[in-house]
Amino acid sequence: MSDLRAPEHQVAGHRAAPDKLGPLVDGAGLFYKPLQALDRGEQELAFYTAFSAHPDVPPRIRDTFFPRFHGTRLLPTASSPGESHPHLILDDLLKGLAAPSVTDIKIGACTWPPRAPEPYVTKCLAKDRGSTSVLLGFRVSGVMVSDASGAVWRPDRSELKGTDIPGVRRMLRRYVSSAGGDGGGEDCALAAAVYGGEGGVLAQLRELKAWFEVQTLFHFYSASVLLSYDANAVTAPGGAPRVKLVDFAHVVESEGVIDHNFLGGLCSLIKFIDDIVSSDKAPPVQV
Repeated sequence: MSDLRAPEHQVAGHRAAPDKLGPLVDGAGLFYKPLQALDRGEQELAFYTAFSAHPDVPPRIRDTFFPRFHGTRLLPTASSPGESHPHLILDDLLKGLAAPSVTDIKIGACTWPPRAPEPYVTKCLAKDRGSTSVLLGFRVSGVMVSDASGAVWRPDRSELKGTDIPGVRRMLRRYVSSAGGDGGGEDCALAAAVYGGEGGVLAQLRELKAWFEVQTLFHFYSASVLLSYDANAVTAPGGAPRVKLVDFAHVVESEGVIDHNFLGGLCSLIKFIDDIVSSDKAPPVQV
């Protein structure tokens, strides 16, 4: 296990540091996520355990849109020598992408579960109101755009905070543009290959939406859609973009009710992306 390291292409969430727990990858296709504090880790573990074996979850939905769950493992922590911490073992969703472009999109106008403590609700509400979550039903939590030359555009978290609706549109356009690096523009040259087509992001999101229109098993508060593709292979056979759901520390049982909060945000995201694909040569957005 000595080859464990922090993910190079992580765009959102807690990051590993010498004095801080964070996710790790092993280079062989596995992703190790430390169980979070305040029962969130136990809740996420309970979700993965139930979801991975639930007879009412269609195998295609589980296998296509969710990380595969491989159990848990105690790993030593650099911040507390001699101590170990439990980690979820999941698929490394970016494994095999030589030049990954990644975006993390948190779904839902409401990002806290029922019966959450009041201080946590207050914290989430401030974030939701200060972003596009309330207005759009989703917000961009992180983004990284690579190109074939190795250039990378990766805005830091301070740039993402307070992003308005035009800003979200620019990010979703920039995500499928051909140039990485800080000087790249919004040519949307990869929009058809990434967002459109039979195996593109839109087709996959619509398949996911069809399941959310009928599933009454879980409500996915504060979960994200993680989009990724390889800038070196997006137009090659087998280079289809990947669409995955991640972050399940706040998933609750639905009690037989459709998850309108997540479904509404998903529909809004689909509309935003569809507008980019449908626009005539996707001209730059005027602000």
